[in-house]
Amino acid sequence: MPLKDTLARVDADLAAGRVPAARQRLRGLVSSFPNDLTLRRRLAEIYRLYDEPAQAGRWMYLESDRDEAETSAFEARYGDAAERMRALAWRGSESLARTPFAKEQLETVRAACSDALGQDVDWDTTPSAPEPDGTSSRLTDVLTGAGCLVAVVAVLAIWVNGLVALFD
Repeated sequence: MPLKDTLARVDADLAAGRVPAARQRLRGLVSSFPNDLTLRRRLAEIYRLYDEPAQAGRWMYLESDRDEAETSAFEARYGDAAERMRALAWRGSESLARTPFAKEQLETVRAACSDALGQDVDWDTTPSAPEPDGTSSRLTDVLTGAGCLVAVVAVLAIWVNGLVALFD
């Protein structure tokens, strides 16, 4: 569906009080057009209706007239630069930003993420979530393997029991 038609449906949803539907449509549009600051602004307005300052701050992060309380809530929820970079969901280079402020914000987040990870990152290869420390991962792997082994042994025991009963 074209952008203009979807925005008309968003307006119709809002007029009819279907805020969740409007939010879903706008989320889809921002996903399809991640560099459109107008769509991000509209999505922030929807999150204000839900009284979700962190999400409103997320979608207004690239705007110079953003609310500092919302920005602080966003930065608190997405504590490190890599999380912030993933949350902003920008695609392409910072040069695609329509305003100098947005470009500067994007550059700052990307540079902080690069510094934190010790390697250059870009918006199209946003780093994945950090791995948990090896201790809990190893324990989880051992418990998962033991559970699978118990399940296989139980299935085999049932199968053998059925086979023995068949020939008795």
